[in-house]
Amino acid sequence: MRKILKVLPVLLMCMCLSGCSSCDRVKTDIKSDMNGGLQRQITVYTANGDIIATYEGKIDIEPNDGGYVKFDFDGKRYIYYNCFVESIADIN
Repeated sequence: MRKILKVLPVLLMCMCLSGCSSCDRVKTDIKSDMNGGLQRQITVYTANGDIIATYEGKIDIEPNDGGYVKFDFDGKRYIYYNCFVESIADIN
C-alpha cells in the first residue's frame, strides 16, 4: 500500500504534464536554454510592414515586456525597438 501511495503522485504528475501546451512550452524553453537557442528564422518588420532584417540559424530569444525584442545570433546580441518580429522555430 505504501508503494502505491508513493507511485500514485508521480503517475498523476506524468499524466498532467504529458499533454498540456503550457508544459510543451516549458520543455521548449528548457531545450532552447540548454542548446544556446533553437533553429529559427526571424524576420523583423517596421510598423508599416517593411522588412528591416531577416536572420536564420541558432537563435536565442529573450522574452520581455518592455516593448522591444532582444535575441542572440551568431555570437552577437540584437535589440530592436518599436517593431514587429515573426519567428519560425525549429526550421530544418
